[in-house]
Amino acid sequence: MLNTLRNAWKIEELRRKLLFMLFIVLIYRLGNAVTVPFINSGLLEAYFVNQQNTILGMLNTMSGSALERASIFALAIQPYINASIIIQLLTVAIPALERLSKEGGEDGKKKLEKITRYTTIAIALLQAFGYYQLLRFGMGSDTVVDMTIAGSFWTPVVIVGTFMAGSVLVMWFGEQITEFGIGNGISIILFVSIVSRFPSSIGSLITNSIAAPSKSWIYALMLIGALAIMVLIVIVQESERRIPIQYTKQTRGRRMYGGQSTHLPIKVNMSGVLPIIFAQSIASVPATIVAFVPKWQNGWVSKHFGTTSWVYMVVYFLLIVFFSYFYSTIQMNPIEVSNNLKKNGGMIPGIRPGRPTSDFIRRVLGKVTLFGSLYLGVIAIGPLLVSHFSPTAASSGIQMGGTSIIIVISVALETIKQLEAQMLMRHYKGFLE
Repeated sequence: MLNTLRNAWKIEELRRKLLFMLFIVLIYRLGNAVTVPFINSGLLEAYFVNQQNTILGMLNTMSGSALERASIFALAIQPYINASIIIQLLTVAIPALERLSKEGGEDGKKKLEKITRYTTIAIALLQAFGYYQLLRFGMGSDTVVDMTIAGSFWTPVVIVGTFMAGSVLVMWFGEQITEFGIGNGISIILFVSIVSRFPSSIGSLITNSIAAPSKSWIYALMLIGALAIMVLIVIVQESERRIPIQYTKQTRGRRMYGGQSTHLPIKVNMSGVLPIIFAQSIASVPATIVAFVPKWQNGWVSKHFGTTSWVYMVVYFLLIVFFSYFYSTIQMNPIEVSNNLKKNGGMIPGIRPGRPTSDFIRRVLGKVTLFGSLYLGVIAIGPLLVSHFSPTAASSGIQMGGTSIIIVISVALETIKQLEAQMLMRHYKGFLE
């Protein structure tokens, strides 16, 4: 990885792209330090001390601690991610959007992007208003503490408007990185938000180890476990099931085509972190609703749908498995793959073309998806189990859940691959010239 970055830095064009990406990231991090007006940041940070194992704690991690500081980028990139997921699901459910996606070409893609932007603005507005209500009345607390500074009629307008505008600006940052930088801009911003918490988490871990030497072995085991999870993620992210494909020889005029042997790759984790993100959003709905109804905040739902409760973990795990199968079905249609192979003279050795081929691909896809979904479920539930059985360790400063680790490693691997691809393309271009 370091060698790839070093070689890319030597190429002027890639160096400009890397510098542009770093410049946008710098602006984003500076924005995270700017607090929205009319908010008592001291009360808010004290409130978030006890929210590490709640929905707010997870959102705070994904925003790079911007949520607890009530910065202008507090909502981070979450509204855009939610909007993208919603539009992707609607593309499958609504025929007009499906035609726009498959047959619209470049214009169709631009229209879908425009719809996603408008949806992002709507979701950002709703989340900004919800966050304002949290600042006014608290979430899951017995005593209501107003964390806003009393002002005029414009106080809620300024707070909600700033949060919404900050989220839209972050979305624009991501698009600029995608167009003029390296890698996917949205993923880069999410990567930076998560990694920015590393220094404080490691510092907190060291402080707790010094304060309680008798429990140092617990923290050592946690670090070893985190490293083991990282190794597992890298192995699975790069793993794929290869179905052998043989193309028959065809004679066209005086030339002979085909006859090659290749393979159809099926990624073990085809859906990436999308099943975890969407499952997390659905599983957190009950706790989020209860948070805004003071009478229910000490009830059964609030107790059993916390992030460390068994009910939440079981529902979370089942939703991850469900969405893994859902996204794999969207991304690969066995019937369509079988028809394309048949049209191009390809076949799987030992399997007849047509329906037997599609059935075989469906069986293989089902087995691979089952393993991938269980893998995602274990990675996502593992840190929650640690928090459930060891509350002390949960508050030790290791706030990197399985989802965050998967995102960090996936983005790093994908960015390095894009750098290598651009260097290879430049090499061939120079050779041809």
